[in-house]
Amino acid sequence: MISSKKDFIVWKNVSVYRDEQIALDNVNLSISLGENVAIVGPNGSGKSTLIKTITRELYTRWPPPRCEMQILGQQIWNVWELRSWMGIVTNDLVQLCTQPYSVFETVLSGFHSSVGIWPYHPVTPEMEARAEELLDYLEIRHLRERLMTELSSGEARRAVIARALAHSPKALILDEPSNSLDIRAMGELRDASRKLAQSGVAVILVTHHLPDIIPEIDRVICMKGGRVFQDGPKAEILTEDRLGELFGIPVTVTQRDGFYHMW
Repeated sequence: MISSKKDFIVWKNVSVYRDEQIALDNVNLSISLGENVAIVGPNGSGKSTLIKTITRELYTRWPPPRCEMQILGQQIWNVWELRSWMGIVTNDLVQLCTQPYSVFETVLSGFHSSVGIWPYHPVTPEMEARAEELLDYLEIRHLRERLMTELSSGEARRAVIARALAHSPKALILDEPSNSLDIRAMGELRDASRKLAQSGVAVILVTHHLPDIIPEIDRVICMKGGRVFQDGPKAEILTEDRLGELFGIPVTVTQRDGFYHMW
């Protein structure tokens, strides 16, 4: 039974170790249902560990009640059920999906949390209709029969986003989405992200690249040293003083058409 509470994620005293090194250090965090959020920080700050802990790829150091980690009001989840409530797109997942399956098969595989469709996977007319709808929604119908191994990085990223949306998740988690993309592919990805955010799918974005932060994102959480370093409205966080402190160097920040740029 899914809680009707407005909270999507509630963390209290969450610590995670990786290879005996602390990666998240006593993190307290809450994200509401429908909230668009960017998680920003330098490499090694704990951003990806935070996401992998949300999706249960990594686990906490301490059990309840010392540590609390609720998603949609529940502390304990069947991991497969949990992932059906969240669409997840990471660079590792894009690489994993870059196999000789068609784009259409790859989108359908989102219903089974697999890579490609296997003989024992039931595919219903409803699943096929949803996959066709997503091809149109993300403007990749022309790629329907193309193999994932034949796509550009940007095309593959949009196909994997379509796969992540198969279950109509409440939130889409994008981990460093613009890595390895050229300028055109970055623009297409941002357009797709904006479309999703405007449709009511919450976008949780992990990045160290400010132009990834679409105008629909109002809140920025900064990570540093495995801790939440700053958390607040975008306009208050994305300033030269605060970002300079976060990244440890003087920076210049500009804003244009709702997008921020830093150098």
